[in-house]
Amino acid sequence: MLIHLRLTVPADLAPGVRDLLVGHDHVTNVVSVPGASLDPAGDLITCEVARETVGELIATLTDLGLQERGGIVVETPTATPFAAARRLEAAAPGHPDDAIIWEAVLAKAEGASRPTVTFHLFLVLATILAAIAVITDSTILIIGAMVVGPEFGVIAAICIGIVFARWGLVLKSLRLLVLSFTFAILAVALLGLLGAALGDVTAEMVTRPRPQTGFIWHPDRWSFYVALVAGAAGVLALSTNKADALVGVFISVTTVPAAGNLALALATWETTEMQGALAQLGINLLGMVVAGVVVLALQRLLWDRVMAGSERLFRVRQ
Repeated sequence: MLIHLRLTVPADLAPGVRDLLVGHDHVTNVVSVPGASLDPAGDLITCEVARETVGELIATLTDLGLQERGGIVVETPTATPFAAARRLEAAAPGHPDDAIIWEAVLAKAEGASRPTVTFHLFLVLATILAAIAVITDSTILIIGAMVVGPEFGVIAAICIGIVFARWGLVLKSLRLLVLSFTFAILAVALLGLLGAALGDVTAEMVTRPRPQTGFIWHPDRWSFYVALVAGAAGVLALSTNKADALVGVFISVTTVPAAGNLALALATWETTEMQGALAQLGINLLGMVVAGVVVLALQRLLWDRVMAGSERLFRVRQ
């Protein structure tokens, strides 16, 4: 798989950028249109680069000053059905599916740390589903609430901020996580009070034995273990752009279900369930952050060597 780079290059940087791309072993289809860029004024240069080495190339372009004075746009083509693409993929170290573009990871983290109306709405709706699941003791609704919940992106942003020492990113993400969960829990608690006034929600519904959903407010060491595995899987999927694997992460952790249980416990003032649900929420968040930080740190330190080693191993086995 190749990555398409579209570069807007000031005229004084253009010779160095062109020489870099033309002389690079994993770059092809270099196109330069002098004077095509109006803002910033300069040249338009495009190319295709092997996904495995695009991070290294962007770092070099940044050292040349292009990040500050020009523009770098990273795009993923739908397909690259030509011979040079196959040659580049074969020559690049590792497999393109294992490649990590750290600039893209950081961009995703920055985006996830920004509060939006849709983020809050999704979290409130997910918490409502979780609260209904508690009342009806429904596993299906619990899974639905887990999938709808949008919180993992913010959790991943916290991990990325810690590993890259982007403390502003960490603070923004923590603030969004705390405030959004607080808002969702209070909003659903108010709905619970309304339901109690109408007779649709009672304390007995919340405290009765719940064979399918009672685990939500009964955290144990396995809750932490699951959160560790889910956090590791989540950041691995995010960093390697494996969106399909994130669904499994969403339905593994008990963050949103715990929020829904906590909201109902507040509405009915069941302090034991409040404590259990709050502990479950905290344990899951902590486990995911710990695992996420460890996995991302190991990826930054060792991933290039892992890719090179895996290429040799798989080549021998073939």
